[in-house]
Amino acid sequence: MQEFTYSELAQAEDALPADAVFQMDEAAFRAFYNRTARAIWAYLAKVTGDRAAADDLMQECYYRFLRTRRAEMSEEHARQYLFRIATNLLRDQWRRNRGRLSVPLDDAEKVPTAEQTAESVQARTDLQGALRQLKPRDLELLWLAYVEGSSHAEISGVIGLKAASVRPMLFRARQKLLGILRKAGITAGRTK
Repeated sequence: MQEFTYSELAQAEDALPADAVFQMDEAAFRAFYNRTARAIWAYLAKVTGDRAAADDLMQECYYRFLRTRRAEMSEEHARQYLFRIATNLLRDQWRRNRGRLSVPLDDAEKVPTAEQTAESVQARTDLQGALRQLKPRDLELLWLAYVEGSSHAEISGVIGLKAASVRPMLFRARQKLLGILRKAGITAGRTK
């Protein structure tokens, strides 16, 4: 994917259809990007398991966000909208890959440092293995709820579900993860 700066995109505005006009100036976009990029990238990287794919998806996410003609929205609404775009891009990628989801270990976790203990490395490896076994939607729900700290209403806006559906789906996702961890012999922070 070719990279563009905000200024280059704004200059190319005349070449875009009339409904694709950018509604943020560069300073506002930079501020918004600085407040949201880390969370969006972390979400994309965790769900895809691929840093390069997360970079590409994040770029596409912000590009689509900028191209959207929308009325003025609050910061929180814009952030939820951005997560919704990211979720849709993840689903598109998942469909293209026919459900193959790989979550590789980070380079830093392959070789433990002196201060890391064998138990903590094993626990992280076990958790990553368990997360790999979850369906993408379950992983999305758990990430938004426990890493991003999103409320059920916010999650429903991002995932595209009714707010009443989030609670039982999140409960089932937690139960699936717990079942996988128990099957692997991991209970209460301890391994086999």
